[in-house]
Amino acid sequence: MRKGRNLEEARAFYAKLMLAASHSSDPRLERVFELVPREAFMPPGPWKIKINVSHRYVETPSDDPVYLYQNALVALDADKGINNGEPYLHAAWIGAVSPQPGETVCHIGAGTGYYTAIMSVLVLPGGKVKAFELEPHLARQARQNLKPFENASVTVGDATALPIPQCDLIYVNAGVACPPPSWLQALRPDGRMIFPWRPAEEVGVALLVRRAATGFSVKPLMPSWFIPCVGASSTEGCTKVPSKREAARTRSLWLTTDKAPDETATAIYRDVWFSSAELPVKPATARVM
Repeated sequence: MRKGRNLEEARAFYAKLMLAASHSSDPRLERVFELVPREAFMPPGPWKIKINVSHRYVETPSDDPVYLYQNALVALDADKGINNGEPYLHAAWIGAVSPQPGETVCHIGAGTGYYTAIMSVLVLPGGKVKAFELEPHLARQARQNLKPFENASVTVGDATALPIPQCDLIYVNAGVACPPPSWLQALRPDGRMIFPWRPAEEVGVALLVRRAATGFSVKPLMPSWFIPCVGASSTEGCTKVPSKREAARTRSLWLTTDKAPDETATAIYRDVWFSSAELPVKPATARVM
């Protein structure tokens, strides 16, 4: 009986920490982190966990789920370095992109589906989450884990090569040197994309991209390090690599078919380039009296 009470208390406290980490006033975030059981998306315990300051896994003393309700990565495939990501980081990301009821989300790099499930609850009623996972064994687990979440689905394969549906939010959990044009073109007006930008070995920063009438705005958020995104992590064809300072100054990005790189460029790739310039403001339409 006490074990169950400890788990209930741990989940409730964990949820309060996630709301604080989200920097959001949306009470739904606390509720969803309390209700979605993290252990349901993990392999059988004991678990290998890792805190951000450590470079090695530590095994939990037992399979008591209470050990999962802390700010730790949990190994999904330790040999490949694939983890269920740091909860504080994901809470901050989810707070920044603010999934809303009725929206369509594409989750790229879904692992076994924990954060997919959280977003699927946040877009109810009427919304849905389309998850993509490259590793077949993780995708199979995600499909099984997400059966109770009827508005979530999982596609096995490379999201940089597969068609991405039109969506309001793209949530990327793998390091990207340059987002594919297909991702940007899939965003609806005011759509958001968040991803870990890895344009150079020493640069790792989360970028929040928003589609506006005049282009794509960019907001650097926080340091962020993920395993490379297959199909989007190569720097081949990059003619300008940003320094840490240039990456932090980035404020917009462009498809090269829409606008050629100019002197404000912080990074240049074949199809996409990043700029330190803010997006131009669309002139207000004059009223006819």
